[in-house]
Amino acid sequence: MRFKQDFFEQLEGFYSQVYPQAISNPHWLGWSDDAAALIGLDKPNDELLMQLSANHAAEGATYYAQVYSGHQFGGYTSQLGDGRSIILGEAIGPDHAWDVALKGGGPTPYSRMGDGRAVMRSAVREFLVSESLAALNVPTSRALAVIGSDLPVWREGQETAAITVRLAKTHIRFGHFEYFSYTGKGDNTKLTQLVDFTIKQHFPHLSTDNAGYVQWFSEVVAATAKMVAHWQSVGFAHGVLNTDNMSILGDSFDFGPFSFLDTFKEDFVCNHSDHEGRYAFGQQPGVCFWNLQRLAQALTPLIASDDLVQALNQYQRHLIDHYLLLMGNKLGLPIFEFTQGQSSDAAKTEQQQQDLQLVDKFTSLLEANQLDYTNSLRRFGELDLNSQHASLRDDMIDLAKFDQWFAAYQQRVGKVDDVVNWQQARNAANPKYILRNYLAQEAIIAIEENGDNTKLVQLHQLLRQPFAEQPEMADFAKRPPDWGQGLIMSCSS
Repeated sequence: MRFKQDFFEQLEGFYSQVYPQAISNPHWLGWSDDAAALIGLDKPNDELLMQLSANHAAEGATYYAQVYSGHQFGGYTSQLGDGRSIILGEAIGPDHAWDVALKGGGPTPYSRMGDGRAVMRSAVREFLVSESLAALNVPTSRALAVIGSDLPVWREGQETAAITVRLAKTHIRFGHFEYFSYTGKGDNTKLTQLVDFTIKQHFPHLSTDNAGYVQWFSEVVAATAKMVAHWQSVGFAHGVLNTDNMSILGDSFDFGPFSFLDTFKEDFVCNHSDHEGRYAFGQQPGVCFWNLQRLAQALTPLIASDDLVQALNQYQRHLIDHYLLLMGNKLGLPIFEFTQGQSSDAAKTEQQQQDLQLVDKFTSLLEANQLDYTNSLRRFGELDLNSQHASLRDDMIDLAKFDQWFAAYQQRVGKVDDVVNWQQARNAANPKYILRNYLAQEAIIAIEENGDNTKLVQLHQLLRQPFAEQPEMADFAKRPPDWGQGLIMSCSS
């Protein structure tokens, strides 16, 4: 790997230099060829294994942990930081640079009395979800590899340590701006330095002046709304949407007790620590807007409040526009072209409201009939809308309500001239395979009990092509067994 060190060299005081601690008996548990290509790597080798397990120094790496703060479950914590993640630097890839971080690399000044380690189960889950989301075209950080060891660590009991090698376009998060806004005590030098660096590195089309700041924040709002729209469309629950887990680029980031929906439930909570349901699946759009408000509050020393409010007011529009684009593609809703103008804006809003109601009534049917979200959407690839019978109907208990919805849906879509092409388009938008929690758990158990990573490798390869039929893997698309329905996880998982 070839590194550059822009963050390290230009933002002194924004991090602590720290060196990772080696894990014993390192071995590859998982490797992503797709992520490796992003930074110009080929296949894994022994020397790379020793470098990424901290047994050998990586040439050109600087090793540092960032400081930031954040709102956690609604309450502000004045200092957090990378407690178990150590960044090597920015690896130069064919298209752009990616931060390389060892998640689970050992203690840092921000570990808050922790050991800085990740347990194998959490490392495996982060590896799988990062690459799964990428294959689903959801904006996300990536995972190059997961490395196992025989190093004992203690959580609820004794487990073994592992390292996830994370790739991110940046590790800058909302909490960075909160920290340097509130610790500056009226001196905005550090906050300005951070905003300027972020714009120059990741928004180079913008200027570092007042107009550029306003446009930058507007783009952060739009990127965040787009990310959330993707989550809601694929049925992904993040689980811990604290401001320190929000990427400034709108990439899915910092995975803990995540889950994809099995049976559709708007109020599904995947984190057993979230007793009030703050981060429930259906709450994610509102929570991310709240997080953007906290970011705006931190930026008030640099950006006028009216400009911040104006940008925030566009969040819902961005969210609805992108969500309907995604769900319209999944359901095959026609895309109407609207010319600019007051009357066309009103027509667009009216059509969007009708489409939102159509989508909402469909998900309400799924919830009322306790149906699987992913599998139900995949059934649209079987529909012949020119026929009165829909295979989806066979899954329903309340047939009258489904018939009412289906009639409105048929009217909205209209006659389909090329049924086969229409069905193929639905299959290209609705995955057959997702990372169900029980599948990840089975892979983890196989490693824990037998040291066998075969299921992990198989699952990772399956999820690289989630839209393909892969008939030999059809069992992975089935609804979970009873023990695997709606699994919830802890933050340490």
